[in-house]
Amino acid sequence: MEFDDVIRSRRSIRGFLDKPVPRALIEAILELAMRAPSSMNTQPWHFHVVAGAVLDRIRAGNVERTLAGIPHSREFRLGPEYAGDHRQRQVDIAKQLFGAMGIARDDKQARQDWVLRGFRQFDAPASIIVTYDRALHGSDIPPFDCGAVVNCLVNAAWSRGLGCVINSQGIMQSPVVRAEARIPEDEVIQTCVAIGWPDEAFPANAVVSRRKGVEEAVRFLGFEE
Repeated sequence: MEFDDVIRSRRSIRGFLDKPVPRALIEAILELAMRAPSSMNTQPWHFHVVAGAVLDRIRAGNVERTLAGIPHSREFRLGPEYAGDHRQRQVDIAKQLFGAMGIARDDKQARQDWVLRGFRQFDAPASIIVTYDRALHGSDIPPFDCGAVVNCLVNAAWSRGLGCVINSQGIMQSPVVRAEARIPEDEVIQTCVAIGWPDEAFPANAVVSRRKGVEEAVRFLGFEE
């Protein structure tokens, strides 16, 4: 695929085939993703790739603790709830997804089932847990660098026929994730990326999120008219 085609066609995948992803393929994707820029070449990121029984235990613990009312323990800072345009975009994508899945506004059970899919990392065959060095914790730069490498990751995966969804719900119960993935204490859990072969029959996979236009997001100064 041409670079522009990858960027323009990629979409978040929330339904996967029950088909394993070869370790060698994930290694190749990560090798390419780690060409991402980072502040002063610090490369603070680490990746813990989980599948099989390990991922199943993370899914189960995430769901069980959440349903039991245990507060989330994500290790990054959460700001205030979205409002204004940001909240509207959040609502818009939810409407698109629920519409595609046929989930009615008043169907509380179906809505909860959808949320639990997120806690289960959308039942993907593999998940890449992204962490960064705790020695750098407190600065906004390492999470920014992790965002850059994750962007490269999902696009590299897409160019090879794999789909991804970046999903902090999947690591919201961090003690479970840390224990099952044996993540060292000197690393901070940032997010996870569910990865697998897209199920083209899964309705939500056809959803394309609406994007801001250049005229709305960009200002040009100092250019000749």
